[in-house]
Amino acid sequence: MSEYQLISDYRQIEKYKESFNELAKQVFELDFKEWYNKGCWNDNYICYSYVDGDQVIANASVNKMVVVSDGKEYNAIQLGTVMTHPDYRYQGLAAKLTNHIIKKYEKDYDFIYLFANDTVLDFYPKFGFEQVQESSFSLKTSDLKKKKAKKFNLRKLDVNNKVDFELMKEFAAERIPVSSILGVKNNEHLLMFYFILVFNGAVYYIEEEETILIFKQEDNLLHIFDVISKKRVEIDSILNGIVSADIEIINFYFTPGYDCKNIHTELITESDDQLFVRPLLKDGTRHFLFPLTSHS
Repeated sequence: MSEYQLISDYRQIEKYKESFNELAKQVFELDFKEWYNKGCWNDNYICYSYVDGDQVIANASVNKMVVVSDGKEYNAIQLGTVMTHPDYRYQGLAAKLTNHIIKKYEKDYDFIYLFANDTVLDFYPKFGFEQVQESSFSLKTSDLKKKKAKKFNLRKLDVNNKVDFELMKEFAAERIPVSSILGVKNNEHLLMFYFILVFNGAVYYIEEEETILIFKQEDNLLHIFDVISKKRVEIDSILNGIVSADIEIINFYFTPGYDCKNIHTELITESDDQLFVRPLLKDGTRHFLFPLTSHS
């Protein structure tokens, strides 16, 4: 194997940034360009890459954030964007990058975690990661704690509107965790990624609640992807203000707080995103789900 150069933290170096993006498009069909052109690549997202000449051929990225679990704050690293160019696979590059990152960060952070698909479930345990089962959360609207509430005036936010974009950035930077059971903060870069590239067209502002909501309706289902606020909000009140008569089930893509009653939970047995943690967190939370908008 040729000796490739290991580089990192190159968000200001155009040739490497462009090459990283080309690899992401090829491997994951992900285009980061709009995200970083809008200034959302900050110091909490660090790429570790092997280059052959000026070409990024393998990468593993670090996402620094704070995870709140059962009210306690943990400094965490999420590993993501692990990819290798097809021409350079089977040389152990992803393993070398993973080892490098573990060695660099394990002493200064409480834990490292990642989400993996079923093609690499045997890969990460070699590095001390343990698979952890998450849960799904849903609520029948018939079980929703009814409150007298007028329907909210929802304003759809547009990332290409300067005022809306600044509002999104402000809330992404200052949000509090959606739940004290399990939530995240200091992950502005990831939340902006979801605003810009994943849920563009599904982001709404509730002015009277000073809350941003990401949701979609699909027939009789309401999918709540995130509730973003700078202050504590009552999920029940939010739901009562947006649920229409034809909605029967509300699906949550995060862990609802203790104030949200009558929630149905069950362990997720099949998922494209399996959670791996190193070292394993020993806590009392049986049912939890990392917020979808915090996945890298």
